[in-house]
Amino acid sequence: MALQRSTHFQPVNGFVGDVIPFEHDGTAWLFYLLDERPDAPPLERSTGMPWAAVTTTDFVDFEDRGVVLPSGGPDASDFDCYTGSVVQDDAGTLHLFSTGHNPRIRTDTDAGPKDAQVVCHATSTGDLTDWTKHPDWDLPALAGYSPEDWRDPFVFRPAADRPWQMLLATRRPAEPHRRSGLVARLESDDLVTWRDAEPLWEPHRFITQECPDVFQWGDWWYLVYSEFSDAFCTRYRVATSPDGPWLAPTDDTVDGRAFYAAKTVALGDARYFVGWIATKDGRRDGSAWQWAGTMATLQAHQRPDGSLRFDLPETVKAAYTHESDVTAQLEPLNGADRTVGNGAASRYASWLGPELPDEALVVADIELHAGTASFGLLLRSSDDGEAGYALRLEPGRSRVVVDRWPRGSTGTEQWQILGDVPHAVELERPVELAPGPHRIEVHLDGDVCVAVVDGAVALSTRLYDRPAGRVGLFTQDGAITLERLSIRTR
Repeated sequence: MALQRSTHFQPVNGFVGDVIPFEHDGTAWLFYLLDERPDAPPLERSTGMPWAAVTTTDFVDFEDRGVVLPSGGPDASDFDCYTGSVVQDDAGTLHLFSTGHNPRIRTDTDAGPKDAQVVCHATSTGDLTDWTKHPDWDLPALAGYSPEDWRDPFVFRPAADRPWQMLLATRRPAEPHRRSGLVARLESDDLVTWRDAEPLWEPHRFITQECPDVFQWGDWWYLVYSEFSDAFCTRYRVATSPDGPWLAPTDDTVDGRAFYAAKTVALGDARYFVGWIATKDGRRDGSAWQWAGTMATLQAHQRPDGSLRFDLPETVKAAYTHESDVTAQLEPLNGADRTVGNGAASRYASWLGPELPDEALVVADIELHAGTASFGLLLRSSDDGEAGYALRLEPGRSRVVVDRWPRGSTGTEQWQILGDVPHAVELERPVELAPGPHRIEVHLDGDVCVAVVDGAVALSTRLYDRPAGRVGLFTQDGAITLERLSIRTR
């Protein structure tokens, strides 16, 4: 069944949780946790969370495969089917590993009774929508690991002459909670019986490293994980061996706060990171982030030193074939010079263009002048340029942020605006902004917004409060030269 035109998939009956990508015969199978957000408390529900799936070959068009791994029911260890992985053995049998959780199954810990998590196993002879569960193969936490944090099994084989490996997001129960997380490693010769092995990574830094993923790309190996203690984000590490040591690149994050639990898949020579962009409570900009949301994909590109840059998928950008050059349509505001880049050096200057479509790819090619404090794009702006969103680039601080106006208020007095909140503090990404040419691309898709600077630094978010408005540019204490501003649609 073909889905809506949106290039960001979201099921009609719920939200996308953690994505489990698997390449099969040239197609990306994107299994995901289907979060229907039921109103009933967990113990009052008769069914838990299932896996559903969509397939794609280009991350533009998706085919909905529906629920493929249903909840095991109120008495099963997999009442909730949480994150895992899919592999194919040498005989062609497909193996699905998932995290089983049931709020009715408790375990005693030093902190009192907790919900236990187990690794569950299912197999298929070839149909990725039809799985046979094997509850007798359930794998509870081994000694020395926290039974309430024993999840997200990622199974892979680093070489044909080595055993299968299973990575798990877990903790050491005797360690300080904040620094107790590790990526445990088990080994198996048959994918059924598992033995403990040396942990893949134990950094003594996070509560847990969720959704681990390991892959090889050329001479480099990568460990991908998500964490929520230092920052709510997906990170990666680099090594020259599947056993580490795992080193942090200068910028070890994939995106910002809104893009989470990304795991990877290769199609041809391309490597994609697939996660979800979180929703916000009540669909309001100022509300708290929620778990799960809309599927989103970034394409990784490898640098010579093994570090990665992240961009919109090339196939997604190519889908926006209708281009309108709006450079000449920009109107100066508040006394700015008619030509972008010819304004006074020490002031704020802005220019507004046409109304933005609900779905579009905005591309700005800009020459940054030395000494400029900040510049960027206005998105869904009001006609006076005051209300709306700003993607602001700050060369002196080497960062890009998302700001909005109005930001909010703590009262009715003039001084009670949130003037000391310079941007959404969780929506900040490091980026080098030397004088010279820069390209900013912003993919708008309803309330989803993904910005990419220089094909390298991605920043995703939601834009709820203003569903419409104009595109624009601004500078502060400096200048830019606009080479071209275009709006592309499908």
